Amino acid sequence: MSTVAIIPARGGSKGIPDKNLQPVYGVPLVARAIRSALATRGIDRVFVSTDTERIASVAQSNGATVINRPPEISGDEASSESAVLHALESIPDADVVVFIQATSPFIDPKDLDEAITMMKSGRFDAVFSATEDHGFRWEERGGEFVPVGHEASSRPRRQDLPHRVIETGAFYLFRAQGIRTAGSRFHGRIGCVEVGRRESLEIDTQEDLQLARELAMSGESTTRVGPIDAVVFDFDGVHTDDHVFVTQDGVESVRVSRRDGYGITLLKKAEIPLLILSTEKNPVVTTRAKKLGVDVLQGQDDKATALTQWAKTHDIDLQRVAYLGNDVNDAPALGVVGWPVVTGDAHPDVKPLARLVLESHGGRGAVRELADLILKRR
Repeated sequence: MSTVAIIPARGGSKGIPDKNLQPVYGVPLVARAIRSALATRGIDRVFVSTDTERIASVAQSNGATVINRPPEISGDEASSESAVLHALESIPDADVVVFIQATSPFIDPKDLDEAITMMKSGRFDAVFSATEDHGFRWEERGGEFVPVGHEASSRPRRQDLPHRVIETGAFYLFRAQGIRTAGSRFHGRIGCVEVGRRESLEIDTQEDLQLARELAMSGESTTRVGPIDAVVFDFDGVHTDDHVFVTQDGVESVRVSRRDGYGITLLKKAEIPLLILSTEKNPVVTTRAKKLGVDVLQGQDDKATALTQWAKTHDIDLQRVAYLGNDVNDAPALGVVGWPVVTGDAHPDVKPLARLVLESHGGRGAVRELADLILKRR
């Protein structure tokens, strides 16, 4: 019995641009879905169905097999079933399908394993994730609201209401032959796995995305880094403490840390490619980069594009690049690397984008702290 995970992740999204690539605690949503699937014991292979190269690149870097989705089933009107059925054409031996939505960032592999066990027991043909629903539901009819599942004149205690659940949209399991025959994820005998409130969060709006990032920051803190092949730094607020000294002649100078400078020396000895990427054109950036012996790109308003091109030129996988920033103009660059890192005093809007928030502040040991973490792993 072959159990495969299929994650549909198209590029278009009206509500949140590039939604499936939005980072939650520094990890793109599609990558979080892949990692949950790979951590599930009962899943044999993981596939991502997509129509964009960027999502395909992230999917492959995180261990999934990519299935290229044709344009005719990639638009806003295309159903998830159409993507699954198309993917199954390339997976003829699939028996049980675990359909995972990347917009649910907190899928627990234990819940997936429970659902797979239910399917393999033979008691169910389809299983979905749900969370318990205690609410008094109302719906609009003809301009008025009427109760659903209860009487308006009677207010029973919530614990006296029938046991009800509501779909989370996080995952669905079904038999491959069943969806081929019925054309729907729901067919035959249906069961559900009840998940926690955190695991039930689905991202539809910017508010949902912000909530997910805050939840991840509070529950997924880390002081370790993964495999990193290159490090890219912002300059102001990273190599400096974000203060500028200006003489009466208009000459600018900054304060840097010798600890950070030695951190750069250690990274260079380890033969790790380094780059300073700055929007500024100030000669002080060039001077400091030359002193450190580090490549520098200045005057870069589009940091994400510049970083991507630099990585491509040096044949470096972006998923194995650490970018250290501190402010909102670093957000695009933080979003394209596998290890987005920010200083301890970074702007509140970029901290939720990071996979690692350092303890040290910019210009006061942040560079050295990151260097020590990378070299400790090596």
